[in-house]
Amino acid sequence: MQSFEQSPTDPVFVQDPYPAYDRARAVAPLVWWTHYQMPAAMDHATVNALLRDRRFGRECPAELAGAIPDHLRAFYAVEAHSMLELDPPRHTRLRGLVLRGFTSRRIKELAPEIKALATQLARDLPQGPVDVLAAYATPLPVIVIARLLGVPDSLAPQLLAWSNAMVAMYQARRNRAIEDAAATAAQEFSDFLRGYVEERRAQPADDLITHLIAAEEEGEKLSTDELITTCILLLNAGHEATVHTLGNGLKALLQTGTQNVALADMDLAVEEILRHDPPLHMFTRYALEPVTIHGHEFQRGDQVALMLGAANRDPAVWDSADRFDPARPAKPHTSFGAGVHFCVGAPLARLELRIGLTTLLRMYPDLRMVEPARYADLYHFHGLERLIVETT
Repeated sequence: MQSFEQSPTDPVFVQDPYPAYDRARAVAPLVWWTHYQMPAAMDHATVNALLRDRRFGRECPAELAGAIPDHLRAFYAVEAHSMLELDPPRHTRLRGLVLRGFTSRRIKELAPEIKALATQLARDLPQGPVDVLAAYATPLPVIVIARLLGVPDSLAPQLLAWSNAMVAMYQARRNRAIEDAAATAAQEFSDFLRGYVEERRAQPADDLITHLIAAEEEGEKLSTDELITTCILLLNAGHEATVHTLGNGLKALLQTGTQNVALADMDLAVEEILRHDPPLHMFTRYALEPVTIHGHEFQRGDQVALMLGAANRDPAVWDSADRFDPARPAKPHTSFGAGVHFCVGAPLARLELRIGLTTLLRMYPDLRMVEPARYADLYHFHGLERLIVETT
């Protein structure tokens, strides 16, 4: 297998990883990424197939899993109940129960509230230069999730701090300080939500926690720990991805001057934003049995990196794949995954992106960037440090 030599924290790669993906994909659909010491799938067909291949899963086979360090026990106590980290049959059970509370009808009902929140945040933007990530893209999804959970808006900054600390565990720059902060956040977040769950058991309300508790009482049920982890997952995964996508998408629209094209069909524009510059670039799977892919023999427990960012720029699927075109006819991309782990929050993310971008661009038709945008050292996430714009 051909080697792929690339540090994920290299500043040039962080700012634009796509040329490196192109080089790797041109060599082979499956290459050995030396930094991660595992094969990496670079083309759309292979990534899509492996996302759906039940011979691969998210869980490391139990007999091969290493011991959890003492300082990370609180973090992995939460992860142990996460749909994102589990395979069928437990994943199937959890996903089914969560979807009883997190229904498409309930998500659609959020649209007026998201619109009102986006409008207020947009109105509050100051004249002159402003970091639209901090002032708009970050608070929008975290407040939406807070309200969905039934948590006061005033607690959104604390939820965001916990989320940021936990999500940092998946970055290439992870170190002991990040691990300690993540474990502390996981413990504090869990304790906080446990209190809210007990309150909702005693006094039900029209919020997601109450709906998940109700699902718990219908034959199959969610344990309290499963319910807590699900709420944490919805915030951590949903918030991180939506902020990055809002920022990346707005950057692409302003750089190309295609705001009006996007406003003509924002549904198409959102899919192109997700395809062209997705918020998550790598997702890993474990082989659950011996299997051969593109001539490489996987043994049980071997990992493979599924390169979502590379798959979405595959020229075998998209003409001029590096070009951003918000009117491009939509084709299935890999930004939300595929198969049994297709993102449960995808409908909410699409709704927030459509409303968030439409509201901002209509309120400020002359919005413009006033300094070059830079991506943060977050890999395997991909999002901006800041996005400085002027609203007038």
